[in-house]
Amino acid sequence: MARRCELMGKGVLSGNNVSHANNKSRRRFLPHLCEVSLLSDTLGETISLRISAHALRSVEHRGGLDAFLLKARHTDLSGRVKRVRLRLLKARSLVPPVAI
Repeated sequence: MARRCELMGKGVLSGNNVSHANNKSRRRFLPHLCEVSLLSDTLGETISLRISAHALRSVEHRGGLDAFLLKARHTDLSGRVKRVRLRLLKARSLVPPVAI
């Protein structure tokens, strides 16, 4: 399982541990990922996600998962969340039907 936030794309960073003697050794900065179940009001179901604590605060600030996904950039979302976003847009009929 990737250590990447499904909503904001925040991932692992690398850097140095620097001792008092200024010795440097490589280290990894891991994102604070949480397993959460968020309710989609439009779809009427809960969606289990692995997101960062910062993303969880952003979802709550924007007023829920639906509002967050409508304003989110498409490039940051994981494939599973992109499909949920598309279902949400279709349920709100914001996506015009594809003409063949």
